[in-house]
Amino acid sequence: MVFHEITDTAIAHALESPRDIDGRLVAAQETRRILDRLVGYEVSPVLWRKLRPKLSAGRVQSVATRLIVAREEARMRFVASAYCGLEAMLATADGSPFGARLAELGERKIAVGKDFDAESGELKGKALVLDAARAATLAAELARAPFTVAEVSEKPFTERPYPPFMTSTLQQEAGRKLRFNARRTMRVAQSLYENGYITYMRTDSLTLSREALDAARRQVRELYGPQYLPEQPRVYRSKSKSAQEAHEAIRPAGDRFRTPADLRGVLDADQFKLYELIWKRTLASQMKDAVGTRTQVRIEAPTAGDGTAVFSTSGKVIGFAGFLRAYVEGSDDPAAELADQEKVLPRLEAGQALDLTGLEPTSHTTQPPARYTEASLVKELEARGIGRPSTYASIIQTIQDRGYVWHKAQALVPTFTAFAVTRLLERHLPDLVDYDFTARMEDELDAIARGEHEAVPWLHAFYFGTEDNGNGKRPILHVGLHALVATGGDIEASEASRITIGRTEAGERVAVRLGRYGPYLQVGDGGQRVSVPDDMPPDELTLERALELIGRAAEGEQPLGNDPASGLPVFLKNGRFGPYVQLGERADGDKPRMASLWKSMTPENLSLDEALLLLSFPRELGPHPETGEPVTVQDGRYGPYVKMGAETRSLTSQDELATITLEQAVAKLAEPKRGRRGGGTAAIADLGAHPTSGAPIQVKSGRFGPYVTDGTVNATIPKGTDPEALGLEQAVELLARREEKLREQGKDPRAKKARKRR
Repeated sequence: MVFHEITDTAIAHALESPRDIDGRLVAAQETRRILDRLVGYEVSPVLWRKLRPKLSAGRVQSVATRLIVAREEARMRFVASAYCGLEAMLATADGSPFGARLAELGERKIAVGKDFDAESGELKGKALVLDAARAATLAAELARAPFTVAEVSEKPFTERPYPPFMTSTLQQEAGRKLRFNARRTMRVAQSLYENGYITYMRTDSLTLSREALDAARRQVRELYGPQYLPEQPRVYRSKSKSAQEAHEAIRPAGDRFRTPADLRGVLDADQFKLYELIWKRTLASQMKDAVGTRTQVRIEAPTAGDGTAVFSTSGKVIGFAGFLRAYVEGSDDPAAELADQEKVLPRLEAGQALDLTGLEPTSHTTQPPARYTEASLVKELEARGIGRPSTYASIIQTIQDRGYVWHKAQALVPTFTAFAVTRLLERHLPDLVDYDFTARMEDELDAIARGEHEAVPWLHAFYFGTEDNGNGKRPILHVGLHALVATGGDIEASEASRITIGRTEAGERVAVRLGRYGPYLQVGDGGQRVSVPDDMPPDELTLERALELIGRAAEGEQPLGNDPASGLPVFLKNGRFGPYVQLGERADGDKPRMASLWKSMTPENLSLDEALLLLSFPRELGPHPETGEPVTVQDGRYGPYVKMGAETRSLTSQDELATITLEQAVAKLAEPKRGRRGGGTAAIADLGAHPTSGAPIQVKSGRFGPYVTDGTVNATIPKGTDPEALGLEQAVELLARREEKLREQGKDPRAKKARKRR
């Protein structure tokens, strides 16, 4: 049975018209699955042996990582350039204001950002680069010059609506407009699909069914009027030759679309935002074009020695909004999105005199290539034909889980581990991270789906390498994966895992190396080492910053003083997780005592007494007056806390460790235990005892909304029900229903709690 939405009509139709399973599609899917495991299981052990354990490689994840690393390398090579401009504030005779930018001076174009190479930051061509002094001088001279309109040109434009969403474009647009990452987008889309609000969300098709076209056109006519509806439905086709047209585009479910207003209060916040995005995009795809006029204006002003200064400005007027009434697509470049908005200029004519109301020099610095966001990475993978749209979210999540990338706001920043893995693969297994090779592999898998290749011969040729892949054609990996990976024993990993930052004045190489516990800086081949902070973006680790870290570490090798009790030296060091103090030297088999600095402390002002205080924890306060067990205070992974046996209670700050008394600690241990998420869950209402078990029933507010609990079973309170008005009978019914559902799933919450007590 085939259905693309969970509605009565779609499922009934599927029941009425079943079809045979397409064996070619099954073979292609199985081949893809086996291929991914062959690559992962064969290549990952090479990384374990040559770099460090727990790393992984994959057919698509390694290529995605390479893209992110390549962008960071471009940022590291980039040299910023400064340039200045001139902004004029002008007005017509009737006082209508507008702005213009200096575009030419003496028939030479004034340099702007696009005149500098995106990769290197160097000037491309012969544009004139203004410095601050010349811009200020020019502004002073032009302040007395007459400004005249030299040319006005108007051109009509037409904008066509965007096609409905498929998986990749939904992920991109949700990232731009809603700030959802790919995984969050797919999770919310899955819940909308499962509850019958949208069609199937894993698709690379742009096709809408006849009933979808009718529903969209009907709603456009009702909401916006017939003037926004084209005479014929718009039909979209995927540009990708490997697109699988098995599903519709992503759209609202059913033959009558529910509007966002209909679902307000029914869907949660994330579901509502994503549904509204899908609904708007679907309607816009069936609306008329937007039309308008773009105006370009050239304005001239004479100078004494530099010739004529030409200023330019542009305007955009939308005559008929068309699909823009419903939807405007986002952009990866916010500045470009802003520039494309409607901008109305006053009426201007050639020869018209203008009043100068202000003239301001501006200063700019070229920016390195932008890091990939999840949205722009999905767009790049799709454009290169790498991977399938349905897998992009899991790919991005995988490279994060493996420690290859981390988020800095919306940007994906590669780690030095990613650099080392990518360089090793580029040098020794280049085919596996080659963009074209990976895209060709997708084409071969699609050929299996079309019945052009046989799965088993193709896999045999890929793994073992033969003269042909079963159909007389040369295999995509003619050497064979097995033979290719077998050469891994010859890989010299030390060079691949070395990222050179620069050289010292003495000529020694300063490089980042990948160690067992993470990346570290090293001078020369056997010189001093210092850990690289986890939150250090590679493009920010310049030679100057690297030498600063090394110098600070060298200072830390000098002891703050000696511990009076043991006589051992106390060192201040900088490690992977920040500054810390250490008692004594590290000896073979004997780990010295160490303690991280508190948030209120700084390495520059740390005294010996403060260092000894840090090293004094865990500290025993004395025996508990009732149990006799020792009560201690210590600083742990989740912050400072007081402990007696198995009982622990969190403290409010690290500074409290130094001042808390035994009496205060005993009082703290007497308090109810609270969760790590910020103070436990306070009860909204106490409803009384459970009629069967006698357990107290409470209404609480949790991470996912209000719920009722008897201490063993938690049951979500349905939307639309006031938690404060919930009665005992309703609560007991909700708990019973939840417990029954858990038992159907093979879970027994009460037995689990009994086991914990034992």
